[in-house]
Amino acid sequence: MPPRTVSSAGHRERGTASVELIAVVPFLLLAVVVAAQIALAGQALWSASVAARAGARAALVGGDASAAARRALPPSMRAGSRVEDSGEVSVRVPVPRLLPALPRVMVGAKSGLEPDDG
Repeated sequence: MPPRTVSSAGHRERGTASVELIAVVPFLLLAVVVAAQIALAGQALWSASVAARAGARAALVGGDASAAARRALPPSMRAGSRVEDSGEVSVRVPVPRLLPALPRVMVGAKSGLEPDDG
């Protein structure tokens, strides 16, 4: 058996970086999908609060609060939205899902204005 030299010592680990990369890629993809889904939930919550504020403004001036709130929503969120006008305008919208297997989640916001509010 020939003695091991410095140049032949690293040959036994050839390909381990590729195996480690393949093992880590699914977790990286999962992290990206989770981050994107959280961003979509934040965008839906933001849209609901903007729509609730628009509905409250319309109600303050005697307009149709529900119609104003729905118009303030992005078109993709209008279909599943729920708007209630009972003193305060409440808007609930579904969070868009990246994967169809994810459960349906609704987020919402309320807003109410008085005549002296800005």
